[in-house]
Amino acid sequence: MPLLTTPALPPGSLSTSAQPVIDGEGLRLRPWRESDVEAVVAGFADPAIQRWHCRSLSRDEALEWIAQWPLRWRAETDAGWAIVENEQVVGQTGLRHISLTEGLGHVSYWVLPSARGQRIAPRALTALTRWSIGELGLHRLELSHSTHNAASCQVAQRSGYLLEGTKRGEARHADGWHDMHLHARLATD
Repeated sequence: MPLLTTPALPPGSLSTSAQPVIDGEGLRLRPWRESDVEAVVAGFADPAIQRWHCRSLSRDEALEWIAQWPLRWRAETDAGWAIVENEQVVGQTGLRHISLTEGLGHVSYWVLPSARGQRIAPRALTALTRWSIGELGLHRLELSHSTHNAASCQVAQRSGYLLEGTKRGEARHADGWHDMHLHARLATD
């Protein structure tokens, strides 16, 4: 069925170019490399990251996780970056569930325990947001987190993502169903 509106971004907005390196806020966001596997394993072994992201990864699974990012970029569905500070991987950030038709993406992030307390997540999210809206041309970015995750709420607020509401019982965690806050940034913000 044909759409009555033109897509916000044309097909090929991602896939026709290489995934960029994004520099900003004193950080570098770069595509994942196979050599980053130990940082990925460490991230998904961290109890706090496991609590909110509800997964763990073996080394082989982490290698597969890394290998999938270029395929997702070419499919124009998702994009993931290693957050790098002083040549060290300190976390991850990504655009998930990208809709070029709607000009929409969902942001994600986590920070390794050794880098917490340095505002890595809001700095990385600010850099990713500037690129996603300013360079790529997305209209809306969404960020969801458990209402029990106060740290993520602070990251959203520090990065200019306004709280829009609460989605009741939206996500299943190890301890049951969680209500989720929905924050968003618009290109017009």
